[in-house]
Amino acid sequence: MTTALKTDNLTVLESEAIHIFREVAGEFERPVILFSGGKDSAVLVHLALKAFWPGTIPFPLLHVDTGHNFAEVLRFRDEVVQRHGLQLMVAEVQRWINDGRLAERADGTRNPLQSVPLLDTIAEQKFDAVFGGGRRDEDRARAKERIFSLRNAFGQWDPKRQRPELWNLYNGRHRPGEHVRVFPLSNWTELNIWRYIEREDISLPPIYFAHRRQVYQRDGMWLTSGPWGGPRRGEVVSERSVRYRTVGDGSCTGAVASTAATVADVVAEVQASRLTERGATRADDRLSTAAMEDRKREGYF
Repeated sequence: MTTALKTDNLTVLESEAIHIFREVAGEFERPVILFSGGKDSAVLVHLALKAFWPGTIPFPLLHVDTGHNFAEVLRFRDEVVQRHGLQLMVAEVQRWINDGRLAERADGTRNPLQSVPLLDTIAEQKFDAVFGGGRRDEDRARAKERIFSLRNAFGQWDPKRQRPELWNLYNGRHRPGEHVRVFPLSNWTELNIWRYIEREDISLPPIYFAHRRQVYQRDGMWLTSGPWGGPRRGEVVSERSVRYRTVGDGSCTGAVASTAATVADVVAEVQASRLTERGATRADDRLSTAAMEDRKREGYF
């Protein structure tokens, strides 16, 4: 009598992601991984290390740094790179502002300014495959993405040009000047990410766990002061126990009130939540009902 082996969902997702990494390594000439130091990109790097073990990751990491990042996240980013002997490239939004290729926005947020430095760096380095940590559960625009997402010679995304993906067959064909965004975490959810972090004991920046922080409330989110400005008149600063569900530009990334101090606590909190992490804590996604899709058409992640 034979006993069927039961494969859990996390193992299936892990196997799919590792297959995607190896597929890209064999099919493309110059891949790169977008790495911000956030939880999704930390999982991406962990999966890439598994995919190419006992060797190291055979392509570099790229961070588009707005200059408004949280210090804890930047420290973690650099620790990961040093620990695993990886190559990190940093495209600083401030450099594009300094030479006039970009201008500061009136609202002070720099998240939408990342597209130009990203596309310029892709063109300069001739990257033909760009790994990102986007997941379909984050936003309706990301739900439209395939795992291999073709971008035209201007780095723009056209949902009408998405190719069918049957089983584990991926079409990386592209013309000179075009590139492909690759999303190994497409089929993961926020809860999958946290359960995998728990299972694999993946380290993260402490900002993801409950801590005391000086914050003020705006549009239903808890924001923190920083080089990006704030608080505005009438916004009262108080110290609260908060954590971040997602990290990005400090001017538009909010915290949530929380006492979840461990990964297990966070898993329980995410299970009970009825709001997506971006919908709850990212002001840049509230600019319009199609904010993410508009930015993706311009070349955003």
